[in-house]
Amino acid sequence: MADWTFWLVAAGATAILELFTGTFYLLMIAIGLATGALAALAGAGTPAQTMVAALVGLVATAVLRRSKFGRPTRSDTARDPNVNLDIGQTVNVAQWKDGTARVMYRGAQWDVELAPGAHATPGQYTIREVRGSRLIVAP
Repeated sequence: MADWTFWLVAAGATAILELFTGTFYLLMIAIGLATGALAALAGAGTPAQTMVAALVGLVATAVLRRSKFGRPTRSDTARDPNVNLDIGQTVNVAQWKDGTARVMYRGAQWDVELAPGAHATPGQYTIREVRGSRLIVAP
């Protein structure tokens, strides 16, 4: 088997493996392996092919790491509506006592706390955060 076919088979296998894992890092390594195939087609020796593949793979991985795709944003799960489906729902508060109340929500009694800066008046409130079994609400 020619050198360039080895590099392309390795790049294809790495790209397929990337599809199963869902990370872009293996795709960057596959790009490096594909450049190893280009170096083989250009007539470079095996050590040069390996160096080209390694350098391109490392540079591509470093570029990915510095991009917005390489570093997932970390958010507070207590306030993230993608994690907690209660956020954004509304509750009806009949009366407040020292900034807290008890409300019926999803068939159970919940402790409700008023978000900072909000005024304690009876009415409908939107859930902004969930801390344990306590709902933080704002008008």
